[in-house]
This record gives sequence, C-alpha cells and structure tokens, in this order.
Amino acid sequence: MLYREAGQFKTSYAADQALLPIVQDRWFLAVLLAIAYLVVPFVADEYWLQAVLIPFLVFSMAALGLNLLTGYAGQVSLGTGGFMAVGAYATYKMATTFPDLNILVIFLLAGLIAAAVGLIFGIPSLRIKGFYLAVATLAAQFFLGWMFNKIGWFYNDNPSGTITAPPRLVMDFMVTGPRATAEVRYIVALVLVTVFALAAKNLVRGRIGRAWMAVRDRDIAAEIIGIRPFQTKLLAFAISSFYCGLAGAMSLFLWLGSAETEAWDINVSFQVLFMVIIGGLGSILGSFLGAAFITLVPIFLTNAPQMFGVNMATDLQKHLEVMIFGGLIVYFLIVEPNGFARLWQITKEKLRRWPFPY
Repeated sequence: MLYREAGQFKTSYAADQALLPIVQDRWFLAVLLAIAYLVVPFVADEYWLQAVLIPFLVFSMAALGLNLLTGYAGQVSLGTGGFMAVGAYATYKMATTFPDLNILVIFLLAGLIAAAVGLIFGIPSLRIKGFYLAVATLAAQFFLGWMFNKIGWFYNDNPSGTITAPPRLVMDFMVTGPRATAEVRYIVALVLVTVFALAAKNLVRGRIGRAWMAVRDRDIAAEIIGIRPFQTKLLAFAISSFYCGLAGAMSLFLWLGSAETEAWDINVSFQVLFMVIIGGLGSILGSFLGAAFITLVPIFLTNAPQMFGVNMATDLQKHLEVMIFGGLIVYFLIVEPNGFARLWQITKEKLRRWPFPY
C-alpha cells in the first residue's frame, strides 16, 4: 500500500519527534492545504463559502480552544459561547473606537481580552472539578450574556441591540463589512485557523502540554513531581479562552457580519462541546473532524428531502433533522467513544499492515 513508513529511517531524536514524521502525512497535509488555499476560493460558490466553509473554520477555532482545556487539561467548560461573545464584543468596540488600527491586530487583542476573562472564571478550578466546575463555567456563560445584553456601552447604545462589523481593509483588500467578498473572508479565516492550529499542535507537544496532561490524568501525582496545578489550570483557561475569543471575533467579522447576544448563547457552548467529544478529546485533528461533522450533517439533513424529491413541511423537516442528528451523535459515541480521531488512527494502522492481519 501507499501508506507505509517502511524504509523511512529516523537518525535523530528531532526527526523521530517531528510534527509529521511520516512522508505520506506531510504530502497529504501539503496537498490539503494547497487545495484549501489555491483551489477552493476559485471553485466554491458563495453559498459553500458563506454557509459551509467559513462556519466550519470558525467552529474549528472554537473547538481547538475547548479541546486544549477539556481534552488536554481535563477542565470541563460550558462557557465557550460566553468567551466567544467576549471576543466578538471586544473586537467590535476596538474596531469602532480605533478605526485606524489593523483589524488583524484587533483580533489578537480581543483574544487577549478573552484570555483575561478566562483567567478570572478559571480561578475556581483550583478548588472544584468535574460537574461543579462545569456549573461554574455555565454561570460565566449566563453572566457574560446578560452583561452584553444589558449594558449599552458594549453595543454603542444601538436601539436594536445588535453589533455590526464595520468595513476594514488589509493590504487594500476589504476583509470585513458588507463589501467584503466571501473569498477574501474565507482566506483570512483559513490563515488564522492554520496558524493557530499549528501553534496548538506544537503547544501540546511541549512542556506546557505535558503539564496539562499530567494534571488531567492525576493532579495529585502531578503536583508531587513539581507541576503547579493552579498555574497550569489557569494557563489552560487563558489559552483556551484566547482561541474561543478569536473564534468569536471571526464569527462576527468574517461570517455573520451583524449579530446579537443570542448568537453566542448556551446552545453554541453545547455545540462546540459536542464537536470536541465527537471529534476526539485530546486531539487537534479531532477538533476539525468534530467541527466538520456538526457543521455539515445539519446542512445535509436539511437538503436531503429536496435531493430525493420529497416534499416535507418545514417544521416536520426541522424536527426530523434534530432527531436524526441526535441519533447520529449517540451512535458514534457508542461505536467509538474516543471520536473520529481514533477511527482515523485505527484506519492508518490497518493501512500500514494491509494485506496482513494483526
């Protein structure tokens, strides 16, 4: 088979610990990125870019952030939507207050603001864990939503309560606002996700990632060997909130364009949590696979009746969509509790040994 590492010898520790030690994986990723950057913007129409690919990239960023916190550090969070709202509103305030500031710089600053908020709500993680920590982060979700909805300063006292992304240029390209094309917004989102996915992958492979996994597996033992649980957990909350805040900024400026507080309500938090669980806890690849599943399956279920020529009432179609979608989630969790990332790992192992049995 093509997927074999036979003859690929590692002559150094650095080569053995490379990000992609197998040549086939490097070629596969290179081809995938080439298609994403050079083919998709010229082939995909506006519907695919606006309704499928850009939301997929936004939720991939949010799933990366939650996976760093829950999958690698073992800290349960139900406040992802709230931290995304922090990033969206912080970006909106800075973009309207400082119109000459580069929008990409504003994205990063909004992520830092979300990280600071995550530090505050991560303080209880030293004393509580599991279900109780989930309730604490759930309180953060409701508090942040209430604050952004009730304090007019956050939405510039707009009577409608909505926030709208102002038009902004980056190197003479309109990247936000009504005149920004879907192709440009897709490229900007893709660049952000690529850079920060690579950063997350290297982060979990280093000292910080090993400390997170030690605290996740046995916090008392981790403390005995010199890892400081409080600082480690707070760092996980800060970095996770940074990613979620960046995802919130992307959702407003690169996807929705205009939104209210309900765009990042508790349903978004559960949605991102499902992405992480279905994709695979403790897996960067799993974040993308889970985001793809949660994003694409509802679209397929919505369009499936028309594809087969079946006329169905809208309310009945929506109810069936929710039922089938929930059933698929339960089925995949039963078949493979470790998510799609584990299924992909098993597939690669079988390809390496084919046609020989285990």
